[in-house]
Amino acid sequence: MKHLLFLLVTLLLAMNLSGCGYNQIQQNEEAVIAAWADVEATYQRRADLIPNLVSTVKAYAAHERETLQAVTEARAQVGQIKIGAEQLSDPQALAGFQKAQTQMSGALSRLLVVAERYPDLKANQNFIDLQHQLEGTENRINVARQRYNQSVQVFNSSIRTFPNNLTNNFLLHLERKTPFQAETGASQAPKVNF
Repeated sequence: MKHLLFLLVTLLLAMNLSGCGYNQIQQNEEAVIAAWADVEATYQRRADLIPNLVSTVKAYAAHERETLQAVTEARAQVGQIKIGAEQLSDPQALAGFQKAQTQMSGALSRLLVVAERYPDLKANQNFIDLQHQLEGTENRINVARQRYNQSVQVFNSSIRTFPNNLTNNFLLHLERKTPFQAETGASQAPKVNF
């Protein structure tokens, strides 16, 4: 008789398993796992994105720096070569002066080409873009963390409230999930050095 009663109770429990929260607890746990994967994916995006952006900014800033340095050096050479009225008949002095002017023209031409072809592409704009990308990435990370914490809250509530807590205690034995917690010193923003 006891076996029959136990079998009947077990059968009734099995038929009402969906009403005891078993499936809901499983879905909630999967939501937590997926939300954490989103957090990790967002961190990976930052790990992939930021070094590439920093390299791009460095490369373009180096190009601008090289162009401006070429103009500065050419200008310095032009300033060093002075031709007075008495040297106008010296072919070597004129050749040196002309060479310096040609270098200056070439450097200025490169600078003008950069400005004409890419009027918006200045190092400061790249830095502004990098700043926006950093801000956007940090916002994505924050949103992913919040979604994870919401999923954890739903899951933890589902295994602690009646009747789901009975299902968890007797069938699943799942532990509470830990919400995202900031690291010590996380209140300080990371620094990007060039």
